[in-house]
Amino acid sequence: MIQNAYVGLGSNLGDRAGYLLLAVRGMLDAGLDVIRLSSIYETEPVEYENQPVFLNMVAELRGSTLPSPEQMLARLLRIEYRLGRTRDIHMGPRTIDLDLLIFKDQQLESEFLTVPHPRIALRRFVLVPLNELVPSLLHPVLRKPISELLTQTKDRSTVRRWAAG
Repeated sequence: MIQNAYVGLGSNLGDRAGYLLLAVRGMLDAGLDVIRLSSIYETEPVEYENQPVFLNMVAELRGSTLPSPEQMLARLLRIEYRLGRTRDIHMGPRTIDLDLLIFKDQQLESEFLTVPHPRIALRRFVLVPLNELVPSLLHPVLRKPISELLTQTKDRSTVRRWAAG
């Protein structure tokens, strides 16, 4: 049974690593108990491909201290707003992107939020860092471990561990 939550972080504008760090700080300041971070990965854009490469990572948050999924989404959106996120182009460049990937074992579908995130299994830039943290974690809907979803995804985009400098 999944007890924690997982948030995907991505940035492809400005100081990408700085925005990831500020977003983690923002989650801590918002009362979210970040307990582990994946490595940072440099990744190719998918879907809207005419944009700079991303830095992506996944944060694990302690489940026993979490607000509701809706309250958590509101906190993540406030962090994005504070860090200059705009939504001019669907899937376009962004200073920061925070996605609630998995929230405990919960499944939720509303106008504003779908949990687990509906495209986890389709995105190597999410699966690789998630697999680094919790390879045996069972996806709440697909009922397959993250490691298996990673080997089965049709996404062949480049995801490589990032080295600053």
